[in-house]
Amino acid sequence: MAEVLPLVEARLTTALGEPDARAAVTFLGTDRIEVLRFHEDLQGENVVRYATLGMSAHPMADPTAMVADPVEGPRAELVLSVRAGLAETDKVLRALAVLAASPQVEGLVVTPGGSLDVGGPLWPGAPFTSVLVGEPGGLVEDLQLDEPLDPVRFLPLLPMTPNEAAWKRVHGAGALQERWLVNGTDLRDPHRGSVPLD
Repeated sequence: MAEVLPLVEARLTTALGEPDARAAVTFLGTDRIEVLRFHEDLQGENVVRYATLGMSAHPMADPTAMVADPVEGPRAELVLSVRAGLAETDKVLRALAVLAASPQVEGLVVTPGGSLDVGGPLWPGAPFTSVLVGEPGGLVEDLQLDEPLDPVRFLPLLPMTPNEAAWKRVHGAGALQERWLVNGTDLRDPHRGSVPLD
């Protein structure tokens, strides 16, 4: 279903503009995953967005299913937004590609409210080792595909500190997002500390 990807890239460029860089990663036994980088100036604040391209080429399969359906099933790409120029965030490319390949490699179905752990800092010196998968439809609209294919959803990734990830496992994604909201947490700050969790 590689013909899905040109449509996905077109949707990304419509929403985010032309990418100013792209990198490709291929893992053994998986299709190539690209990561596109976009810069945006938001009221004088420079934001960099990284979007995967390749995860949606195949539907995500229920790991308990005997045979993966090659047509039907959820499709997604991942989008990470951070303030530019404050950290070596371009080094996040490999971590994003690993996360985007996880449905192919591990039979994982990535859904809003879920956590994805990268097993180390998202980029050098990052206080985050995992991300919370946010709700789609805000930054990049879902891409409707011809029946019977499911739409491609663009899932925002929200970096979590290890403390936040542990707290989220106990209290749930909604409770953590509420904490972030109440405390006015800048989720695009690549150096932010953990939100108060008492």
